Amino acid sequence: MPEIASSPTPVGSFVFSSFALLLVSLAVLLILRHYLPLRTTPAFYIVPIFFALWLPSILVLLVPIDLASSAITDDVASRGIWLPQRVVLVLWRITYWLTFCLTWFILPILAEYSDTGYREPYDKFMYSLRANAQFYAMILGAGIIGLVYIFASYEFSFEALKALIMALSYCWGLILAIYLMGHGLVAIPRHLLRSGSISGRLRRLQIQAPRVYEKMEDSLTGVEEVEQQVSELGRRKTGSAAAFQDWIEELQEIANIPELQPRSGLLDSPASAQAVPHVITEKYLADLTRKLIRARHSRSQYVGEWNRLVQEAANLQTILDSVASQKLDFGNVSPHAEFWDRVKILTPYSRFVLYYYILPYTRMALGGLLALASACIVWSEIVKFPFPKLSIIRVSVVHHWVGDKAQVGFAGQVISAFWICYMCAAALSSMTGIKVWRGRALVRRNTGHEAAFWFAGQVAKLSVPLSYNFLTFLSAEVYQKTIFYNFLGQYVDVTPLGKWFDNLFPIALVVPVLAATFGLYGKVKRIFTGVDIIEDEEDNPTGYGTGNWREGRDLIARELGGSTQRRSGAAANGASSRAAPILSIPAIQDSAATPSRSPLRSPVSNNRRLGQTQPRFTDEPPEDDNIFTILGHRMKNTVDSFETPQWFSDLGQGIKKPKWMGGNDAEPANAGSGSNNNDSGTDIRRWFGGGGGDSHIRI
Repeated sequence: MPEIASSPTPVGSFVFSSFALLLVSLAVLLILRHYLPLRTTPAFYIVPIFFALWLPSILVLLVPIDLASSAITDDVASRGIWLPQRVVLVLWRITYWLTFCLTWFILPILAEYSDTGYREPYDKFMYSLRANAQFYAMILGAGIIGLVYIFASYEFSFEALKALIMALSYCWGLILAIYLMGHGLVAIPRHLLRSGSISGRLRRLQIQAPRVYEKMEDSLTGVEEVEQQVSELGRRKTGSAAAFQDWIEELQEIANIPELQPRSGLLDSPASAQAVPHVITEKYLADLTRKLIRARHSRSQYVGEWNRLVQEAANLQTILDSVASQKLDFGNVSPHAEFWDRVKILTPYSRFVLYYYILPYTRMALGGLLALASACIVWSEIVKFPFPKLSIIRVSVVHHWVGDKAQVGFAGQVISAFWICYMCAAALSSMTGIKVWRGRALVRRNTGHEAAFWFAGQVAKLSVPLSYNFLTFLSAEVYQKTIFYNFLGQYVDVTPLGKWFDNLFPIALVVPVLAATFGLYGKVKRIFTGVDIIEDEEDNPTGYGTGNWREGRDLIARELGGSTQRRSGAAANGASSRAAPILSIPAIQDSAATPSRSPLRSPVSNNRRLGQTQPRFTDEPPEDDNIFTILGHRMKNTVDSFETPQWFSDLGQGIKKPKWMGGNDAEPANAGSGSNNNDSGTDIRRWFGGGGGDSHIRI
């Protein structure tokens, strides 16, 4: 404190901080533009999502600034970016409480508001409150229990209530963050290391292709089913449907169904007629609207994912085919591709060197570096409570010690920003692989509003616990002097239960790390069939639609060859004049092939899938198993391939009869295959060469 008071005004730090905030704001806007259509998204949707991403991004700057401001160095030359402690405290208050309100109140209400399906704002708001009532009831119940504990062990005051709110929010966020980060610390380096092999990447894409293709088929079928209900609903001109005619016409516009169309055999099915109730209500129309919007977003997600998979597989195959000539040319680039893919500044040979040598080895080097960083984070979590001085992160951030006083310079700030970014990236990257989020996904330029609110809320929820968890790596004599600890940490440690939880629970990071390292997710998925905890892209199960690489290779080749059936072709079989349904949102068409190309669930593939009741044998072990499991698979396959010797098979047959007594080498086989029991060895005619199936005696 005295050192900071006597220091000159940090004009350079203010300028640097302002410039960094401007860059962060620009980066968040680019992220929003990548995932959301900004022109068609309402402003009261964009603003909360922007702040839900912008405020957590500030923590990457605010935590290092807080460290340098609390542990300022004596050397002015090595002094980092620091601000007066009053300014840092105000920044923490604004950042934390805005993030808190967005996480627990604003974003959940707006998420359900955007997903209601109703037309009037009042109906949307009331539906959102009813949908979040259970969520807030659970929070209130946990708050009452915690309030009793706080008042019993602390005192009844506003500070106690504030401590309870901040501690419960921190603990719940830390539980989720530790689990997600543990999986991401393994998944990110492993993905980079495996992507160093071009042929391995192609094989994994071929393994994923049947699963992605089947999901795309299901999404296309789901859209058609909902569109059939809308089409059947549009034929209702009288009765209760007449009061909602404007709403029905709006649904027809969303589903791209003309208002006037003849009844066709393709859409006039008994199932669609039975799905529409006789009495049309507002609740039914809201549910149908919600189902239609969700189905269209799901279709956009899986069609775009399939197009990207096919395009990446084609590029990888092109790279492998260019080894002989050492000249790489990807051909015509799609107009929907990224900017860097459309720019051609390299010669074919330099492009080959870049894609075949430089990029794979760079990925492997980066994967090795991040694997080492993951090991350092896990080690620091384990030793930070019993042996804080052995924390590798503490040594890498705090470089200067003057007696018992720690000093953090600019180098320590840069390294601490890297650690926070990597921890947050590990946690957030795992969210896309977990399949319990009601089908939410981030889609380029077409992410659903409800999904955007939900992902933004998770970013805001995880950022504060991860930032404070990083701060605890630096030992108590360092982080207890920061403003962050005085603002949040002291309320977490206000009770013995909270203090022990903060010290011991992060050690549970070892559990998801081991589970992801040794492939326990795949084993749990095989035990509990149909329950996917983590969708690991490296799984190699057998059977159609679950990852056989030969099946995926054929699907990709058929798609690139243009022989995939189209749903637009199926419409030609019927007598309908209805326009073919849109196969994908134009904003996500980034394939070099025809953007609207989307496969149809062909009868050939359906018959083949029904006939595959037993899983097919594959000699390739699952890639998520460890070395001992792989060795066991290899030994089992080797032993199973041994052929039984003939002399060993004849041991149980006894002494064979000579041929003049009717003996024959094929007798056991013939005897077992015949349907007549008269060919038994007890027939006396066999002594004279008879006893055959024709009941004649040979002379």
